[in-house]
Amino acid sequence: MPLAPNDVRPFAALDDVDRAILTELAADGRLPNNALAERVGVAASTCLTRTRALRECGAIRGFHAEVDPAAVGLPLQALVSVRLTAHGRAAVDAFRARSVRLPGVVSVFHVAGAEDYVLHVRAASADALRDFVLDHLAVDPAVQHTQTSLIFEQVRGVG
Repeated sequence: MPLAPNDVRPFAALDDVDRAILTELAADGRLPNNALAERVGVAASTCLTRTRALRECGAIRGFHAEVDPAAVGLPLQALVSVRLTAHGRAAVDAFRARSVRLPGVVSVFHVAGAEDYVLHVRAASADALRDFVLDHLAVDPAVQHTQTSLIFEQVRGVG
């Protein structure tokens, strides 16, 4: 049964139990409700209701599987920093819309500083990564400059 709109708390109204649920699910999104309830110190029914409310208000955006890139043939990872030639809203929005659809792009970050975007990219090899940069970024008239940093190791944080 869906919760009534008044039962969904905005982010600012999250209490300690809501925050504990979010922390536990961030560490293990497959945690069964009864184990989650025990960890945060509430009844299973309360935990389920609160978790649903957190999804409905957008505090929980989704659940996903973390796949080993090497298992899908993309063992090389890189962060590609991109500086755009123009910084108007239309140019920025258009680059973001294009970049998320590029092959191998895992995440796109719009950042402050000397660069405008950082793309987290997976590739099959160094040659494939070079081809990605040359074929998709270097030829893009909106891109002024790129800088590629290889990722040697990725460790997921808890927060």
